[in-house]
Amino acid sequence: MTERILVVGAGVIGAAIAFQLAQGRADVTLVDAATPASGASGRSFGWINASFSLDVHHFGLRVAAMAAHHRLGTDLGDAPTTWPGTLAWDEAGEAQDRTFARLTEAGYPVRRLSRSEFRRMEPAIATPPEIALHYPTEGVTDLASLTHRLIAGAGRHGARILLGLPVTGILTHGGRVSGLQTAEGPLPADRVVLAAGTGTLELLAPLGLGLPMLHRPAIILKTQPLPPLLSHILVTPAMEIRQEADGRLLAPTSPNHQADDSTAFSAPPEDLADQSIRHIAELLPQAAPRWQEALRAFRPVPGDGLPVMGEAVEGLYLAVMHSGATLAALAGELAAKEILDGKDEPLLAPYRPGRFG
Repeated sequence: MTERILVVGAGVIGAAIAFQLAQGRADVTLVDAATPASGASGRSFGWINASFSLDVHHFGLRVAAMAAHHRLGTDLGDAPTTWPGTLAWDEAGEAQDRTFARLTEAGYPVRRLSRSEFRRMEPAIATPPEIALHYPTEGVTDLASLTHRLIAGAGRHGARILLGLPVTGILTHGGRVSGLQTAEGPLPADRVVLAAGTGTLELLAPLGLGLPMLHRPAIILKTQPLPPLLSHILVTPAMEIRQEADGRLLAPTSPNHQADDSTAFSAPPEDLADQSIRHIAELLPQAAPRWQEALRAFRPVPGDGLPVMGEAVEGLYLAVMHSGATLAALAGELAAKEILDGKDEPLLAPYRPGRFG
């Protein structure tokens, strides 16, 4: 008899898991209180990389995740993902040297660019750095579009999608999870996958399960459409910035967004957006940028900053992480394999829920 699986959360992680489960011919239903990508997945910078990592295992996971994105592009056929590469000069001097040495030793594609080389690659930048690092294999994705396409793909493979249905609790019977309680009544299941992002803790608490989560607010800025200006992802001392296909510039308002550990905004969102626009204007003085959207989001960051994936109690699988942009494709693959095959994936060994006690 086919196992009935409920996936909670129509962000990119839940969508990727539902897609892979449906490809594996599982009986899967995706449930969300809102619409796809209505949370952090719809307000993401969308950078796919392994130049940022927290430790050697995390680096390996992110490298594997980049390869998984290429496989996902083949599976979907129309994934909104491109691979323009990154130019980074957020670090200088010895700090940049350490990053270059660490990534080179790990076999990650990286090279140093002189100012003249940088100017040839990004001629619109007013003041090129003296030295920048080039990560040629890194990519970007429109995470909201990717989420929608994953859900559509899951539907084509037989998944059912329940949207606008709040999940109010997790049901148990005989010591294992047996389904979900929703605003409209119970949904029975043989297994529940919880990919609810920042909403995960609220659903776990009645089961006596703790999952420490960090409070990590963020604002993603979008400008008006502009002529083609940038060809790469840029990581400057002030911000990360890239240009979307429609011409809009996209940037988090905090520098070093991936490692940002701020628990509150340093100023009102409008002031942060104005400040970021001034940085963009200094970078691209010919652009005359103005901001059109400032998207506030809360990143789902577990207490130690690392992903949480695996069975928390019998019948309940957790998938909570940042950055979803980099990790989603691999998270979908590995979660589906573990659920359908019943075998532990070695890459996920450091990220089990039990590490929090």
